Amino acid sequence: MTTTNETSLPERARRVAEIAREHADYGDEHGLLAEPVVEALHREGLFGMWVPKAVRGGYELDPVSSLQVIENLSYGDPSAGWVLMAAALAIGTGAAYLRDDAVEELFSGERLPVIAGQGTRPGKAVPKDGGFLLSGSWSFASGIKHGTHIHTLAVIETTGEPRIFVLPVGQAKLIENWDVLGLRGTGSIDYTIDNAYVPESYTHFATTEEPLRGGSLYTIGIIGFASMCHSGWACGIGRRVLDELIDVVHQKAGRPGTLADSQSFHEQFAHAEAVYRSARAFVYETWGDIKESLARGDRLSVRQHSLMRLALANATWSAHHAAMFAYKAAGTLALRAGTLQRLFRDMHAGTQHITSSPPVYGAIGRELAGLARGKRWQFLTLVDD
Repeated sequence: MTTTNETSLPERARRVAEIAREHADYGDEHGLLAEPVVEALHREGLFGMWVPKAVRGGYELDPVSSLQVIENLSYGDPSAGWVLMAAALAIGTGAAYLRDDAVEELFSGERLPVIAGQGTRPGKAVPKDGGFLLSGSWSFASGIKHGTHIHTLAVIETTGEPRIFVLPVGQAKLIENWDVLGLRGTGSIDYTIDNAYVPESYTHFATTEEPLRGGSLYTIGIIGFASMCHSGWACGIGRRVLDELIDVVHQKAGRPGTLADSQSFHEQFAHAEAVYRSARAFVYETWGDIKESLARGDRLSVRQHSLMRLALANATWSAHHAAMFAYKAAGTLALRAGTLQRLFRDMHAGTQHITSSPPVYGAIGRELAGLARGKRWQFLTLVDD
């Protein structure tokens, strides 16, 4: 299931990133990751990064190392990094929060299950015979073309309780509609489910922070993992964009009138580096503090939750700044099909995620300004404590 050597997961992610980099154009063209990339993710054990150590194949990786894994893979191919982060979140939280019989069945195979799906727009669940009949329509199921199971949100009709449901991919209808600007390799297609039976043991409360197995890492809840996911992704693509621009400049160095001789370019590049590096440092500072809190067994404060969301949004838009600068500076080279064009498109797709939207910024600012006393975070909004 996993590699047997002692290489750290961040270093294994670098190995997979090299393979993902070689096959990035395939994903962009075909709308899913190339098979060698998926095989490498399994071989190096990356799908198990957030599975509890008590479960076979689990690493229960700390937040800082987790950021490095996603950053390293996203540097090689942003689509591969996105698929890993989405799947690792669903696999890991399923292993931590689902009941024993579900976990025993899901994690009994030679390989870890690959769980993908959508956790924001809810479907409907009707109680029936110790489980639920699940129906709905969902979008943006990143990595579902490589999945064995679905992780999806629905509201219980009789109680209004939001739950996550885990069920085989075969119980859903997949819709081939991933005709998008960027992150095409993620294959984040839509899907529908019509009255599929899901046993209660294959469900958990959507906002739970109480794991049934695993340590304090799982007290950050699904949104905490999502914040790590998108922060690491932004750090990876932001660095890759600037490095690609450096390569372009070096290839043209020595020719009259090139960027290598432009004082304006030098100044703008220095600014883009500062913006990117500052955002990355904020991400690692925030999660370093969270790592220490979790190691002590502390619950995260409202302020720590605010900062994890702010670090994510800031990293995303700082990476976007780098992509915009690289695209303009590279001129017609970035306009044509190639790595810079693909990275530009991937970055713009990444900014559309709800976690970096203006309302989230607004809620963060409200809390940081001391205007949200008696409030706590629930997903991406502040609610009464």
